Amino acid sequence: MPELPEVETTKRGIAPHVQQQVVTKVVVRQPSLRWPIPKELVRDLPGNTIRSVKRRGKYLLLDCSIATALIHLGMSGSLRIVDSGTAASKHDHFDFELGSKKLLRYTDPRRFGCLLWHSGAIEEHKLIQHLGPEPLTDDFDGDYLYQQSRARSAPVKTFIMDSQVVVGVGNIYANEALFLAGIHPKRAARRISKQRYIALADCIKDVLGNAIKVGGTTLRDFTNSSGEPGYFKQSLFVYGRGEMNCKRCKTVLKEIRLGQRSTVYCSECQK
Repeated sequence: MPELPEVETTKRGIAPHVQQQVVTKVVVRQPSLRWPIPKELVRDLPGNTIRSVKRRGKYLLLDCSIATALIHLGMSGSLRIVDSGTAASKHDHFDFELGSKKLLRYTDPRRFGCLLWHSGAIEEHKLIQHLGPEPLTDDFDGDYLYQQSRARSAPVKTFIMDSQVVVGVGNIYANEALFLAGIHPKRAARRISKQRYIALADCIKDVLGNAIKVGGTTLRDFTNSSGEPGYFKQSLFVYGRGEMNCKRCKTVLKEIRLGQRSTVYCSECQK
């Protein structure tokens, strides 16, 4: 699944091509994604300008002059910039035709993504309004995590993956940040000290920031807006390395299921 770094990479890739561009036509080949594509978007978006491209959590927000197009990449979605007239393939579900003669094309083999249309303040959209702070901002730090954790008996990995606590810390990066902070993923959130949360918040920022720099992680169908894969997988310490040796202490890494997600950790380095 594309996580925050992949979505941020996509945002940065498409923004120069779509910002301040007029959408001349919306072509929908598959209207039934996770939710049906609103008919109002197809009717009302053409003729309007995309003023900016933003990201909130894993959602891409295309701010237009009359409303906001909200896009989620789902499990396998990607956005590409292609030339007008480029033939569509089986899994190319919608295009925004732009005044520049380019297309913003959405591809999604699993069809778990979405394209929605919201005319009010986007902060009030039901998918956005309850999201926690962005992890790469000053609103997120160790003090915040510590305060949020005091009544939480859930495992710390589950806690930091809760989008109402902090957005965008998906499975890959939760595994990596906990390893770097030396925290066992099953430790109860409320039983972790403030000092360790300060370290964990810094590790979350570092892991996500470094992943963004190299374009995210190559997983299944994710490619960025130029069709190139991300390269963060090459630097993973634990995710996807169950039963392999820890890069630090050479202990065999353990792999368990936690919250229905694969969780890999080092029993020596993480306590």
